[in-house]
Amino acid sequence: MQVSLRLDSDCLRAFHLLLLQRLAALADVEVSVDARPAGSGIPGSIAALFQLETVIHGLPADGLAKRLPLSALAPFQTRTPVSLDLVLDLCGDVQVEGTRVWRVTYDGAGGEAALLASILDGRTPLARVEENGAVVAEGRLGTEYGGIALAAFQDMLARTASLILAAVTGAARGALPVLPEPMDGRGAPSLPSAGKLGVRAGKALARRVVQKIYHLCYNAPHWKVGWRETGGRDLFDLRAHPASGWQELPDDGSRFYADPFPILYQGQVTLFVEDYIHHLGRAIISAVPFGPSGPIGRPEPVLDLPYHLSYPFVFERDGQVWMVPESCANRTVDLYRATAFPGGWVKEATLLSDIVASDATLVEHGGSWWMFATVRDGEGTARDGGGAFSDALHLWSAPDFRGPWTPHPKNPVLIDIASARPAGRMVERGGQLLRPVQDCRRSYGGALGIARVTHLDLNGMDQRVETILTSGALWSGRKLHTLNEAGGLEFIDGSAIAPRWKQKRQP
Repeated sequence: MQVSLRLDSDCLRAFHLLLLQRLAALADVEVSVDARPAGSGIPGSIAALFQLETVIHGLPADGLAKRLPLSALAPFQTRTPVSLDLVLDLCGDVQVEGTRVWRVTYDGAGGEAALLASILDGRTPLARVEENGAVVAEGRLGTEYGGIALAAFQDMLARTASLILAAVTGAARGALPVLPEPMDGRGAPSLPSAGKLGVRAGKALARRVVQKIYHLCYNAPHWKVGWRETGGRDLFDLRAHPASGWQELPDDGSRFYADPFPILYQGQVTLFVEDYIHHLGRAIISAVPFGPSGPIGRPEPVLDLPYHLSYPFVFERDGQVWMVPESCANRTVDLYRATAFPGGWVKEATLLSDIVASDATLVEHGGSWWMFATVRDGEGTARDGGGAFSDALHLWSAPDFRGPWTPHPKNPVLIDIASARPAGRMVERGGQLLRPVQDCRRSYGGALGIARVTHLDLNGMDQRVETILTSGALWSGRKLHTLNEAGGLEFIDGSAIAPRWKQKRQP
């Protein structure tokens, strides 16, 4: 297939080169470049904002927004072939008779200026690949760096590349899950004026100073775990916070607990948590037994490795307890077995390697084992792309939870910052899977969704988001991002404030 990439020669970025390289690596695809001025670039005032953000936030200088000289296109054919099968239009100005043209849009408008306008307007950009107005592929782009325009821009460029590649290979989905809230009917935003960008830059600098002061006074981020007795009705039934609210698992302020995973084993509920130790800057996995009145003691370490661990996905199978903790800092997904429950964990297998996978969640369904996880393309450099940790859902299948695991042929099966990332175990109700998901549009872990999986096989995965829960009067703080239950006890987590001067030693 002969593919031409239309881009603005006045605004060549590392993103364009990465996209060209990935397209050229596809089987049976030959890529050429149509690089001409398009007037679709960004004004100098935004470039100045990018420079300021790079300095005050310590952002890498070799990200996907890095400007490149035209000579970087030398490895690619710059003369358009006589016969083209497809034009990928990143500028919105291509009109070719007799050739398919796919236009990339953000909230209905083309060009990188449209993406930046949505970011600066505080939106979750809806990216689409369109052919004559019909949607070929779409995704809700995300970032974990809200408020930092350059970081968000680079994350979303990376995911734009993912969306385009999925469309070219035929793996892309045509429609996103509908969310249980009114559609945003606003038109595409415009870029702010230089004056407004100056105000934004001033606020960014002031906000960074405030953040530095805050971190001197508080341990941040700081999470907390909530728990309750279900009385036979969990959040999958209630679809709202219980009127009785939640009790909190105490911590001493020098550490926090998050990602609660309970398991009922040999008649006892044991809660496993991410145990983040502030002065180490990383987490271990700890566990604490629970009774009807709450925790029996405090969480004690059960798995401590030289890198950050979280999301301790525990389950019982074949009379033994297994765990798949998140270890994306090690670029692996590993399986552990308890030899002296709740401790004595030994690694049984590396299920996936050389991958930045977040919150791997396993489920047995339809005669196969399935693994759900969001995947980041790399470390965020011009070489590997990066992107957000939370908006690209990948699946794997296996005959047994020990593997071997085979990637889904249509990965990523979903690009959606509102419903891609797992948020706990899936449960089966009425013959269908209900899936807790993280809604990270507002911020990482900002809200919890409940999605019904309506289709899951090697042809793809479809889900319908039925409920979105947020923090509020019955669960204080600004976040809510995990949901699990075992033995009649239900657990969630969210954000908390931890003043350094109030740290106390636990007995």
